[in-house]
Amino acid sequence: MKKLLGYFLQGILFVTPLAVTIYLIFSTFHYLDNIFNFPYPGIGLLVIIVTITLIGAIGSYLIQFPMFRYFDSKIRKMPFVKIIYVTVKDFVDAFLGQKRGFKRPVLVKLYENSEIRRLGFITDDAHHLLKTPTDYITVYIPHSFAISGQLYLMPPSYITEIKGKPTDILKYIIAGGIAKVEE
Repeated sequence: MKKLLGYFLQGILFVTPLAVTIYLIFSTFHYLDNIFNFPYPGIGLLVIIVTITLIGAIGSYLIQFPMFRYFDSKIRKMPFVKIIYVTVKDFVDAFLGQKRGFKRPVLVKLYENSEIRRLGFITDDAHHLLKTPTDYITVYIPHSFAISGQLYLMPPSYITEIKGKPTDILKYIIAGGIAKVEE
């Protein structure tokens, strides 16, 4: 009986990730298809992908026009809207844009006499912002299982750069250390 229970638990380990993945994909297709009332599954997702691609193509073309820069500068002057717009724009640029912000993974020592380390990313040198005699480095440490993190200003002696793909390190952090990182 114990052996059968062991096989059953092993089966759950094999089936659960596949079942959840299939369920999420099917639910997404179904949700998008219901929004657009398409009779065939998957067309809603295709419409979304094509629309986003067209917006990207038009947007990259409009960047060269003064009209886009004009609206961008006006949005950046609106008191509350500016905070949201600039934050979202910089966040998306950090992940997808030309100025990727998470490309220097590091191990961070938070306390002088501690052997505990956290994984993070150097995002900037903070001395130009702070105008202090100490050269601090800006390190962003993402939280596991969340789209949030903490920003630390640290002396270089607390930081050790590590080798590895930034995307693998970020995936490892967000998954709480349980994600498999490819060699």
